[in-house]
Amino acid sequence: MREEDKKRTSQDSSLKRFFRQRWVFPAIYIASAAIILTGVLWYQSVGKNSNSDQFDYKSTDMAGRKQHDQPAVEVNRSLENFVMPVMDPDSAVIQKKFYDYNGKKEDQEAALVFYDNEYHPNTGIDIKMKKGDTFDVVASLSGTVTKVEEDALLGNVIEIEHDKGIVTQYQSVKDINVEVGDKVEQGQVLAKAGQSLYNKEAGVHVHFEIRKDNVAVNPLDYFNKPLSALQEAKAPGNSQVTDDNPADDQGTTEDNGAKGDTSNNNGSDKTDSGQKEDGSAQDKTSGDQSGDQGQGGDQSGDHGHGEDQSPESDSGSSDASLNGVNS
Repeated sequence: MREEDKKRTSQDSSLKRFFRQRWVFPAIYIASAAIILTGVLWYQSVGKNSNSDQFDYKSTDMAGRKQHDQPAVEVNRSLENFVMPVMDPDSAVIQKKFYDYNGKKEDQEAALVFYDNEYHPNTGIDIKMKKGDTFDVVASLSGTVTKVEEDALLGNVIEIEHDKGIVTQYQSVKDINVEVGDKVEQGQVLAKAGQSLYNKEAGVHVHFEIRKDNVAVNPLDYFNKPLSALQEAKAPGNSQVTDDNPADDQGTTEDNGAKGDTSNNNGSDKTDSGQKEDGSAQDKTSGDQSGDQGQGGDQSGDHGHGEDQSPESDSGSSDASLNGVNS
């Protein structure tokens, strides 16, 4: 018994010595913290793996991917503003402005283009340099070239689509650098300014138009404004539905003029017939008056005849008086 007590006493004393060391308890605390932290991290990693198995992160499951197959419009294009189609706007002048049906009379007269003895409303603006020299024509806005045509009357045509139904058109150009289907950036050189038979008065210039759903709008109203401003704008009631060939407008004008002449001729015929009827009525009235005067003359004659008979009756009565006296 004494030996066992001695062993126990020796073991207790050794443990007490061990725990009396200064590094024992800090080491125990650090080890315990390491074990707890390892367990927490392991639990979190297991939870993430189990949740990730519940979702499918393939691109085909993106919201709206299946419903919208059309390509998105470039963000930088929607942020761009319409600008003049020239490299140096400070050196450019507007030779002829857009014809505004709601504008002043003198502004409307200044916006008329004289061609083939007819006046036509200007459906865009005509830009030229102050010195009259040729210049580079640039894209007013980024887009896709949809038309490149050689036109002797308009001086060649380039059309760029910027959004569905919204295009810019560049007429009276030469030395064209783009083709149909090309993607162009704002400020990219499209061609050189040239001349056109339609507006000889402008000389070397570029005719610039902005159209929405084939309706020409005033470019000056949208310079330094984004594409969204035109998208949200409503077409005014007096907007001009443009036609690429102004000669068609001339034919329409001539037809209307012919109809007007026909109407005038019909009116003249009606006027002449009315004058003839009035003349006939006047002649008839004059004849009736003459007849009345003639009857008046006859009556006067009758009165005169009656006066001639009066002396005879007087003489008769006087003879009867004499006979009475003689008897």
